[in-house]
Amino acid sequence: MQGQRIAVLGAGPMGLAVAYQLARDGHRPVVFEADDRVGGMTATFDFSGLTIERYYHFHCTSDHAFLRVLDELGLAGKMRWVETKMGYWFEQRLQPWGNPIALLKFKGLSLVAKFRYGLHAFLSTKRNDWKPLDNVEAVSWIKRWVGNEAYEALWRRLFDYKFYDYSNNLSAAWIWSRIRRIGRSRYSLLREKLGYLEGGSDTLLQALKADIEAHGGEVRLTAPVSKVVIDDGRATGVTVNGSLEPFDKVISTIPLPYVPQLMPDLPADVLQRFDAIDNIAVVCVIAKLRKPLTENFWLNVNDPQMDIPGLVEYSNLRPLDQHVVYVPFYMPGEHPKFAEPDQAFLDKVRGYLKTINPALSDDDFIALHASRYRHAQPICPPGYLADLPPVALPVKGLWVADTSYYYPEDRGISESIGFGRKLATTAAVTD
Repeated sequence: MQGQRIAVLGAGPMGLAVAYQLARDGHRPVVFEADDRVGGMTATFDFSGLTIERYYHFHCTSDHAFLRVLDELGLAGKMRWVETKMGYWFEQRLQPWGNPIALLKFKGLSLVAKFRYGLHAFLSTKRNDWKPLDNVEAVSWIKRWVGNEAYEALWRRLFDYKFYDYSNNLSAAWIWSRIRRIGRSRYSLLREKLGYLEGGSDTLLQALKADIEAHGGEVRLTAPVSKVVIDDGRATGVTVNGSLEPFDKVISTIPLPYVPQLMPDLPADVLQRFDAIDNIAVVCVIAKLRKPLTENFWLNVNDPQMDIPGLVEYSNLRPLDQHVVYVPFYMPGEHPKFAEPDQAFLDKVRGYLKTINPALSDDDFIALHASRYRHAQPICPPGYLADLPPVALPVKGLWVADTSYYYPEDRGISESIGFGRKLATTAAVTD
């Protein structure tokens, strides 16, 4: 069946990848995006004259789906790989991190704790089969391997200041995938290599949009879908700006918590499964500085005076005219802190960065900006994938997915592209 008219909800990387594949396969996708720009969490904004992502992104050499689409779009020559460094702010001092020598020299841990931590990280990087970890609780799994000393020093704050009350009910498979991805970004035992695209994520986003349109598809911005119309057990169209538009099929890539309000006519048991899904929110502060903060791309943080598990000095990956630091504050969306004004987070970041690097003065802060995203990341308890509704819902012509569906992998551009292209191919050939 060729030339189908298919609605795609959401113009993040997954939605664009769905439409990209559909258009190249001869179909007529129409992407509906509520925002005034493409990208979702990868979207860019004007940060005092600098075009940059609202939320930081990086690439690993293992991001095969991302690298493949760059090649197809003629963008492979814009990919740049950089040797990066990691650090750890622990016990009021900045220490090297991220390789065996740094671990051995790390101040604040016993030799036994260092050995157990290193062994766990090494074996996690080498492991490929995640299914035995699917129903295992993450904190208990980590403690069994690294012990209480290393857990308290190196893991607890990551859990406490990202997941809060959800910390003790997370899937070990989900945590393992993060350890493995970073571990596999190393091109030798002591050296880490990450990548960025010239012009940032917007280079890819605009190329995907242009390719979709060149192959007969559409991308409509500021066009929020208010309802997916279901008639006699089949998705027949969408309501946009009060008007019904008919479609052969509908593919949604918006965050799952929005699905019940857009698809109220789904079976009650399916709606209950969507309602049961929890998400972490984020307030991400970006600081533009006249001086570097550190020499690290990653900086893990364990400091009782800082309610963050870490930060990213993005300009130590992608060269920019100024020094740019991302400081994400993760928390459940219902947490009182998420209701605090932006200025509260901006003030915290100013103080945190000056503590980490006392050479910074107020005059070194060129600009600060806070972005918020209510559904930044799914919270994945043990057995998470089995609790999700199927991608192909019990309604003909209707598919729903977001970053949750490539569990246990973390949300990422490459994973979204790979999943979206496969979803498009499956949906197009299914009646």
